[in-house]
This record gives sequence, structure tokens and C-alpha cells, in this order.
Amino acid sequence: MRILALNPPFVPGFCRSARWAAKSRGRVQRHPDWFLIAVAVLERAGHEVRFVDGAALDLAAEVVDREALAFRPDLAVLHTTTPSIYSDLGHARRLKEKTGTRLVLIGPHPTALPDDTLRLAGDGVDALALGEFDETLLELADLSRWDDVALRSVAGLAFRNGSGEVERTAPRAPVDVNALPFPAWHHIQPEWYPDAGKRFPFLTLLSGRGCPGRCTFCRDVPLMEGRKLRLLDPARVVDEMEHDLKLFPRLREVMIETDTFTAVPAHVEGVCEELLRRNLKVTWSCNSRVDLDLSLLPLMRRAGCRMLMVGFEFGTQQALDAVKKGITLEQSRRFARAASELGFTLHGCFMIGAPGETRESARATIDFAKSLPLDTIQVSGICVYPGTELYDWAKTKGYLVPKDWTEWVGPDCEQATLLDYPELSKAEIDALIDRGLREFYLRPGQMLRMAKSLRSWDDLKRKLYGLKSFLDYFGKPKAEGRP
Repeated sequence: MRILALNPPFVPGFCRSARWAAKSRGRVQRHPDWFLIAVAVLERAGHEVRFVDGAALDLAAEVVDREALAFRPDLAVLHTTTPSIYSDLGHARRLKEKTGTRLVLIGPHPTALPDDTLRLAGDGVDALALGEFDETLLELADLSRWDDVALRSVAGLAFRNGSGEVERTAPRAPVDVNALPFPAWHHIQPEWYPDAGKRFPFLTLLSGRGCPGRCTFCRDVPLMEGRKLRLLDPARVVDEMEHDLKLFPRLREVMIETDTFTAVPAHVEGVCEELLRRNLKVTWSCNSRVDLDLSLLPLMRRAGCRMLMVGFEFGTQQALDAVKKGITLEQSRRFARAASELGFTLHGCFMIGAPGETRESARATIDFAKSLPLDTIQVSGICVYPGTELYDWAKTKGYLVPKDWTEWVGPDCEQATLLDYPELSKAEIDALIDRGLREFYLRPGQMLRMAKSLRSWDDLKRKLYGLKSFLDYFGKPKAEGRP
């Protein structure tokens, strides 16, 4: 079967594959790793797949249409996001009209709201692959016919039956992650995905799926991955690194994108020891929680780990507890201190807008970020996506700002504050976000720290890209608020 796999274009700079689909303040693009794993599953089964990353390449709709018409797909799979859903459905309808292909949507938004998505889609969409879609797409591609009886045999699906009613099939069991192929990276070029924080070019690597955590703002665990933590065998992780380096010898870094990479000490230890045993010379970075077993940090450095991207989130224990983060401020301090002393580059992730947030607690988060030995940070309003516990809470309380899916981003499609509290308004949260970024980066000591971190011409180019992104973001008019 000929299958078109499409990340549809939306607006210039829109980062479709990120945890927060928007034009990011750092002007980054994120690799479509999960989508390309599904593409690899299809190709391994003998299907011919054309992958088009219209978002990363900012392709015009006409270009996507020409690609589709030239390829003549039997099946088209479109990735969707909450803020782009109307545009995504427009692409779907146009493809169906022009090619007559069967059309399936994937992503957290249709997974959270299948009935609403199918209502909006009308006749432009045949089915939704809900949650973890790798094997669902394969079973759909292998169907000899598409009728109600056949579709009911495919787990993890939502579709409109012959009577016009929405049906949902049985939930799909979690996939064995060690049985999945490497992402089909041959469809992309690493240079399409800029990020000032990474050594460029780089690729991402998913070392597992699922998380037992209960963070109320998390979207992908309840919707896409599930609570069961499934980690790759350490040798399989290193096999993928070797594969990536052979495919793209110019790679300068591999980013382990998995949120839970450091959740199981034996897994981290296994990956590091396998890297050292093979003497694989690769620079890598990873996401990390602050409750990491600190005794692993020296081993991670010896194995080539350069940077840790860390979800500190908030600077008050009350805010951390309100979102069920499961960490303490003291753990954050100990972690940052230990990692900095070992020479890790540290990127801190912070948010403003937890339930119960006030101006004083938000300022405490800003001060907390400045007190830690961090190289870079990001600050955002806490994101509230359909399907999350926080979304349900905020909707019940009447704190949600958006009245339409397009309002999940700002007018320029940048990240937007989504909550408005009686004690802390949306405008105040926006002003505090900007204040946090300015206060952190414009300190003379921080500028000196970043200047001292430059080791090469490539480092300088990355920092210049980051500076350009910073100036581009702050060069736009901002809503007024009282910081």
C-alpha cells in the first residue's frame, strides 16, 4: 500500500511535534521521532511510505497537494494538534477531495476528543488512530476492506459507522517498545530542526514510553503513552545511537528526549556502561528529573553526557504539590549543585500559573531560577491541554481563557497563557514570564557564564541563533500586565 505520512504545515515557525504545539519562544523545531517510528513499522511490513514534514519546512499547502497528487496514496495519515486542528482538517478534506485516499488522523487532540474531532471533520476523515498509533496504523494498512465490521477489528480506533454514529473500538494494549524499529530518519535531514540549546545538527532518541507519575499538566502520558513505564534495553539504546551516527556522520549530538530516561537507575547505568564498553564516541544529552540518583552523574559524564534538561517547574513547594510533580525544592537545589560541579550544561524548565499561584509565588519561581547554577532556562505559562487533569479542573472552575481551539496559541501562534485566575490574571502571568526571562538572561554574571561556555565556532553560532530568537520574541508587542 502507498501511504502518505504528513505533518501538515500551519504557520511559519510552528513546532508541531513538541509537548506544546506552538511557535516556541526559542524558535526551535522538534524532530517527528514518534511519527517516524510508525513510518518505520509500516515500511518494515512492506508498505511504501512518503513522509512530508510540512511544518518543519514551512511548505505551502499547494506544495503538499502536489506531493500527494504525484504520490497517489492509498492511505494518508495526518498528525494533528489542538491549536492547528481546523487547519489540519482543512488539509485532510483537500487531500481526500484531490486524491480520494482513505484518511486517518493521529495525535493527542483527536485522542482526547474523538467525537468532537469527527464532528468537525465531517466526510473529510475516515478514522482516528487513538493513543499509541504504531500498530493501529499497521493494522489499518493491512485491511483488505474498510467497512464497519473490518474497522471494529482494529483496536485503538474511532470512526463514524454507516449509520453516522461514532464508534470506539477496544483500547490497544501497550506496545513492546523493544520490538519497534528505529525511526525512519532517512525521510528527513537533521538540519531542518534548529535548536540553540543543542549541538547542531542533532537527532532525538526515545528510550522508552510511559510514566507512573501523576503530573496534572502532562498530556502525552494519559493520552498517548500510558502509566506503565516501558524502557528500551540499554544495548538497544546504544544500537540506535550507532545507527544514527552511521546514517548521519555529521551529527554532533543525540538528545534522549524521553521524560523518564532517569527514572530507573539501572537503565541509566546500563546505557552508560554500554557506551563505555563499546567506546562509542558520542556526545549526548537527556531530559532529567531532579530526583535522579545523584551517584549516577559521574558515570553519565564519563559516558559522554553533556547537557541535562530539567523540569524544576516552580520555585515554591505549594506549586509543585498543586501539580503533583512529586519533587521538593531541596532535591532541585542538590541536583543542580551536584550536576554543575561535574560540568554538565544545565537547562531549567519553569512554569507560572499553577493552581493557587500568586504574584508572590510566581516571583519566587523567578528568584529560584536565578539562584540555581543554570546555563539556560525556559519560562512558560502552564499549558492546559484537553485530556489532562489540569484541563478538567480549570474548565470546571471557569479559569480557561480560550473559547476556541485556535486560542491555544496567541495571535501570532506563539505560546500563550491559557489560564486566568481571580488572584493572578492572564496579563499578569504573561508579564511575569517576560520578567523571568529578562531577569535571568540579562544579568552580567549570566552573560559571562554563557560567554565562558563557548568552545567552538559552532557554539558561537548556536548562541547567536539563541540571541536572535530572544530578540525576535521580545521585539513583538506584549500585552500589558503588572509583574
